[in-house]
Amino acid sequence: MDEPILTIEERAAINSGRWFSSLSPSLRHDILRCAYVKRFQNGALICARGDPPEEWIACAKGAVRVSSTSISGKQITLTYVEPGIWFGDVTIFDGDRRTHDAYAHGECTVLCVARADLMKILSHHVELYQAMLQLQARRIRQLYGLVEDLNTLPLRARLAKQLLHLVRSYGVANLDNAKEMRISLHLAQEELAQLLGASRQRVNQELKSMEREECIRIEPGGLIVRDGAALMRIVEADH
Repeated sequence: MDEPILTIEERAAINSGRWFSSLSPSLRHDILRCAYVKRFQNGALICARGDPPEEWIACAKGAVRVSSTSISGKQITLTYVEPGIWFGDVTIFDGDRRTHDAYAHGECTVLCVARADLMKILSHHVELYQAMLQLQARRIRQLYGLVEDLNTLPLRARLAKQLLHLVRSYGVANLDNAKEMRISLHLAQEELAQLLGASRQRVNQELKSMEREECIRIEPGGLIVRDGAALMRIVEADH
């Protein structure tokens, strides 16, 4: 059976990633030349906590749900890796085992580079060392921003900010109204609450409030953002 290859849309998602698109053409070529494709159904395990660092991974389609397990055995979602984002390099560099579980959220395609191949690419492209440092610096900035938001912003502002992020990453124009954006990433309210560090009940209350204000609309198929500018005003009001 032939190995799977990226579709045109999946390749476009990889190539248009902010970090990957900043690399030189020759470096991008060598990374893609060594990469192989894996496809997963919703809920399938991509890699587990404790696994050895064997692959550097990029999301090409859907989302990768990164989670941890509490002492009581409950899974807690930490983040969703969107198309065009690479992950798994930290464990490759420090040689330690993976610290979190990664699951497919919806139908998911990932692009993988074996650890040995990544080491070879690094030996031929000094540029990649600097690029990796920039990638880690960006992640640290994002982490500090999340911690700051958690400690300084009320839930309403954090929720508005998260919805705007989801629109940028997964927004598609609503067929019934081009001014509205449908968030194509389907998240249960419990999953959204975990991202915000809040209870499902409180998140539900804030969503209902935003719906009454006509910022969003809650439908069985997911959330529709009716007024992105109004969500931005909610965020800015608390900064």
